[in-house]
Amino acid sequence: MGSLKAIPASFFGTVLGIIGLGGSWRMAGRLWQLPHAIGEAIMLFGALVWALLVALYVVKWVWSRDRALAEARDAVQCCFIGLAPATFALMALAIGPYHHGVAIGLWIVGSAGQLAFGLFRSGGMWRGGRDLATVTPILFLPTVAGNFICAIAAGTLGQPSWGVLFFGAGFFNWVVMESVILFRLWMGAPINEPLRPAVGIQLAPPVVGSLAYLANTQGLPDLFAQAMWGYGVFQLLMLLRLAPWITRQPFAASYWAFSFGITALSTGALHMVWRGTTGAIAVLALPAFVLANVAMIALLLGSLWRLSQGRFLPPAPVMPAPGP
Repeated sequence: MGSLKAIPASFFGTVLGIIGLGGSWRMAGRLWQLPHAIGEAIMLFGALVWALLVALYVVKWVWSRDRALAEARDAVQCCFIGLAPATFALMALAIGPYHHGVAIGLWIVGSAGQLAFGLFRSGGMWRGGRDLATVTPILFLPTVAGNFICAIAAGTLGQPSWGVLFFGAGFFNWVVMESVILFRLWMGAPINEPLRPAVGIQLAPPVVGSLAYLANTQGLPDLFAQAMWGYGVFQLLMLLRLAPWITRQPFAASYWAFSFGITALSTGALHMVWRGTTGAIAVLALPAFVLANVAMIALLLGSLWRLSQGRFLPPAPVMPAPGP
């Protein structure tokens, strides 16, 4: 139970990947007439995982407040906290086909929560004094990932006027922060091995951003949407080139950092083909879909393996011995 009280905010990243895979299967069902039930079953599984994580994270703040506050004050791990409210907006995508009103409510709660956290966290960074070693792709989460997720949910739920605003916030934060993070990766000391899987987050902004753009536009996808997706393919190839460097540590929950980007890569390609895109993206759509499924199966099997070893959840905090 001690470990369950110590669930880190980074675990919400698993929800991004599972719901992302569900969205990919939903789109594959439209495009290739694959079984509709598969996508819905994955969405249901993602919703159950999300509900469990929300409950455990609340328990953490109630019963392990010191550990929760330590996470919030950590220059790296604090950025994952923004995923907690952002996943409310993500749940709107899962529930949208079944109850529009509930989905809108989840989107509003998630949008307000992630925006508030992003402003708070980024506002603190504007004051300067940050150690270069703490600059990693994890910094994309509070202001890029959250805004792109809310943009996708807004457009999907028929609120494109709001979706465009969230897309703009996410897109320009990504463009500015990309150069800062690449400068650190090029010029700073190598990222410590336990944090290296977080480099997988680099894949997410262009492909999730492309999805956010598609969700708030209509008709044949334009050059901009396709170009963003193409930059995502480049990021994927770069990560494959870095795989031996990234995977020097055994499998851990941190490898889920790849999940949202890989599933968004697949969903974006399928969405563009469904809307009439031909040529290279149409050729790559099936391989991207296969890759997303293989990657997610590998992540799930790896997680179950580590859970069976009792090494997936973080260790319980060591409590001081009581006095005499």
